[in-house]
Amino acid sequence: MDNNAPGAGGSKGGLGSLFGGGGPEYSNTELSGVPLTGMSPLSPYLNVDPRYLLQDTDEFILPTGANKTRGRFELAFFTIGGCCITGAAFGTVNGLRMGLTETRDMAWSKPRNVQILNMVTRQGASWANTLGSVALLYSVFGVAIEKARGAEDDLNTVAAGTLTGLLFKSTSGLKGAARGGLVGLALSGLYALYSNWNHLKGTSPSHY
Repeated sequence: MDNNAPGAGGSKGGLGSLFGGGGPEYSNTELSGVPLTGMSPLSPYLNVDPRYLLQDTDEFILPTGANKTRGRFELAFFTIGGCCITGAAFGTVNGLRMGLTETRDMAWSKPRNVQILNMVTRQGASWANTLGSVALLYSVFGVAIEKARGAEDDLNTVAAGTLTGLLFKSTSGLKGAARGGLVGLALSGLYALYSNWNHLKGTSPSHY
């Protein structure tokens, strides 16, 4: 039977058109020359140009005019919540230490357990309130300065930290407010230096 009969060719053409065929057929010799590593400009196996599959950009879509990094307003919620949790954890550990120290002369009994529990609760709430308040003031100042200046840089960080220290310790008098401002200036300056350390060393920082 002749393999070149019109019926055989028609059946091949029908199956080829059914599965998106109609393209050129490749022999084993031609396919053996296709490199296994990398991607050739045109793949003999697919009707798709592999160059369209290579994406050098980020794999997420941003709204028009949006930045790739979070702003201060978005980070404010994380900052306040993280400081509250950190303060509560530190206060719990500190309260447990203080409770065990103050009741070391007492025998293990219900009054001692209640006293330790009260110390843990009091210290945890106090430290959570303190750090949460500091984070709230810092976030408010940071957002306000960013909106007023229309720019986001390390100057906003240093200014927000200094104003936070001044306002937080303002009830301690002029000297206490000055000390709080200096502490805020020092901490915010160290944070700005840490965040720009890679830039100062001349290496590009990694973005997450």
